[in-house]
Amino acid sequence: MKKLSFSFLILMFSQFIMAQASGNVNYQNQPYYAKNTINVNFPSEEGILASVKGLANVKADTYTAIFSTTQTGKTTKEVNELLDQRIDKVLSEIKLKKGVETFVDMISFVPVYEYEAEKKVFSRKTYNEVPAGFELKKNIHIKFTDPNQLNDFISILSNNEIYDLVRVDYFSNALETIKKEMMNKARLLIQEKIKNYEVLLGETFTNAEKRIADDYIVNLPVEMYKSYEAYNSSSLNLKKSANVNQVSKSTTLYYQPIFNKEFDFIINPAVLEPVIQVQYEVKIFINRQKEKKQGAKTDREYILITPNGDLKPLNINSPKPTY
Repeated sequence: MKKLSFSFLILMFSQFIMAQASGNVNYQNQPYYAKNTINVNFPSEEGILASVKGLANVKADTYTAIFSTTQTGKTTKEVNELLDQRIDKVLSEIKLKKGVETFVDMISFVPVYEYEAEKKVFSRKTYNEVPAGFELKKNIHIKFTDPNQLNDFISILSNNEIYDLVRVDYFSNALETIKKEMMNKARLLIQEKIKNYEVLLGETFTNAEKRIADDYIVNLPVEMYKSYEAYNSSSLNLKKSANVNQVSKSTTLYYQPIFNKEFDFIINPAVLEPVIQVQYEVKIFINRQKEKKQGAKTDREYILITPNGDLKPLNINSPKPTY
């Protein structure tokens, strides 16, 4: 009996380990990934379609972080001075970092209104909008090459009451080289596939009509973040009149790259940090019916009309007839 209980505990514990290894994202009812792989459309006709898909994970060599700043004040002079003081202090510290460039982008400068109650003795209160000051917004763009520097930027900015990180863009100078490498790999693989089809069918597609289509897709890390809420709520059989106070659930964001499962080749398959993902697909359509029609045209019959008006079959491979 003890042995049976021990085995049961091991089974329960192993199931718990497997659930933890899969991650809390599985608390969602719906799949947490979308079908976002490349798919080149091709006309549907009788024939053979050879396709090759490739994926390349490219590490960025340059980054641009965008931080948003907002300042309000009673007058335009006050707003400009207060925000410029904060931004100038931030930029003076950031520019001390190696390989860093900055740019300040003007976003908006608008008046701000508030409501003022108009007191009347014999009627309800009336609320009128009145000018309350001005609101100024600017974005700070920071270009850098070392991703570890982002923590330093956040520390500097937060010390000056700038907390809003809008986005981080990724760039790579190797994209054109990667695209050429993917094209060469795809060419060799699709030629191998076509030769395999010829062996399997006992045919040759040398004279067959062919059409080709290809395309690239570049997926940036900013497009590949997903969100989920991990929690487990109990179900209660309560009356309709019962008051239920639900706690606000924490939302988690995580980087979800494109899976490697649907590709014929992958360049740099292991992904540790967010990367630029390049997809390439090439399709070749081989029209076997067109090849058969062209072959049928070679079996032609030639007729010779003699001087007397007689029709005689002519074999073009035989010697010339004499009359």
